[in-house]
Amino acid sequence: MDIVLDDADKWQFMKSLFILNDTYSNENWHRETEDLPLFTRPASWPDREPLTDITAWTLMTNHFHILLHERKEGGISKFMQRLCGSMSMGFNMKYDSKGSIFQGSYKAKTIDNDSYLRYLAFYIHIKNVLELYPGGLEKVLIDFDNAWDWALKYPFSGLQTYMKQTNSPIINDKDGIMASIHSQINKQEAYEMLHAYNSKHEDIWSDRLKELTLE
Repeated sequence: MDIVLDDADKWQFMKSLFILNDTYSNENWHRETEDLPLFTRPASWPDREPLTDITAWTLMTNHFHILLHERKEGGISKFMQRLCGSMSMGFNMKYDSKGSIFQGSYKAKTIDNDSYLRYLAFYIHIKNVLELYPGGLEKVLIDFDNAWDWALKYPFSGLQTYMKQTNSPIINDKDGIMASIHSQINKQEAYEMLHAYNSKHEDIWSDRLKELTLE
């Protein structure tokens, strides 16, 4: 099922990424922040101490992908429980529904090699975002110039943070690894990688990934 039904839901998701990724927890955070700008915490709250570093993310219509680096022991689990629980509660209150909006608990996988990290940078920020372009990936490959411009303006992802080198209160790439990977992906490179992925040309796809060096 869709977990976001309008742009207000999507902006609320972004706000949740910022507010709930914190050692400080406040059950009344919706009420205490509703009149504040998007990424502003009440002055009475203690200094923010993130549970995780969010290095990549994209919100889809019926799920989301997020790449996390744990800063506090148990931080990923705590953050994800808060995030998914808050989304379900907010959805149910807004749309008079019941139960979890997710099929089950979140699915996590550990990144244990550089190749997989390079893959995720492409998958989360390029493939996922362009998949949302009207008409899907087939339309993207036909009209890539417009699709790429559209993707760089899509606000519900970390793509523009890296490609436009803008500051984000959500993204924290303290080691600069993801920034290094994204700096090597220009529009032509993105098109060729997406074409190889969509055509299931594993050899070309693998070669493209290897060219994205980590610094």
